[in-house]
Amino acid sequence: MTSTGVSLRRIEPAGVLAVAAREWTVFCYFWRNQTFAAVVEPIVNLLAFGFGFGALVSKIAGIPYIQFVGTGVVATSVLFSAVFSGMFDSLYKRRYQRIYDALLAAPVDVEEIVTGEVLFLGTRAGIYGIAPLIVAFFFGLTPTPAMLLVPFISILTGIGFAAFGMLFAALASRFDDFNYVISGLITPLFLLAGAFFPLNQLPEWLRVAAQLNPLYHCIELVRHCAFGLQPGADLIHLGALAVFALLAWAAAVWRTRARLID
Repeated sequence: MTSTGVSLRRIEPAGVLAVAAREWTVFCYFWRNQTFAAVVEPIVNLLAFGFGFGALVSKIAGIPYIQFVGTGVVATSVLFSAVFSGMFDSLYKRRYQRIYDALLAAPVDVEEIVTGEVLFLGTRAGIYGIAPLIVAFFFGLTPTPAMLLVPFISILTGIGFAAFGMLFAALASRFDDFNYVISGLITPLFLLAGAFFPLNQLPEWLRVAAQLNPLYHCIELVRHCAFGLQPGADLIHLGALAVFALLAWAAAVWRTRARLID
């Protein structure tokens, strides 16, 4: 039992699988437009930044700029796909479609609803995040055995940000409330993660703040998979992502229960 009253013992795998299976069934009807937006947008960002800034900055730390961006866009793709789905989809289901109320009428608890949702959204976002990396291969990025770890890193990151999105969905009453989150939190996380430029040129206090950004840890792990693992640092990055995912999940369960039951 956590400090928020969330208990891992209350989670039944059958309930989690049922929620995830429902998400998969719905996704099968709308996968074309959802996948198109989630995959094409990061690829456009990769090409725009890669060729735009790449014309001015050929290399960063010995890495061709388009490859530097290609590994960074993996994480930003996961961020947007996971957190926006967690925010907008969850609020729509809770307030307008009343899907969560219907699920609670079945033998499914709040923990299982949130867990099933974030596992599906996080896994989907993690898979989407591989697209920019594949594109980077066509621009000279050399595949390495360590890159087989990238999907798992992306999925873990996606789970954390999907839960993060569900937390804000449980705090919001309408879609307009997300404007504060997007402008005040998501955009800074996106810009101060090292995806498009190295952080060592920033003021000291911003570099310290970046250490608290889960997206930064994801980007570092992906780049290390591409350009050389650093076991000591990578364990810290992995631990930071795991802690973020667990805390975001617990907070999402806590606030979602308050909305649905308390």
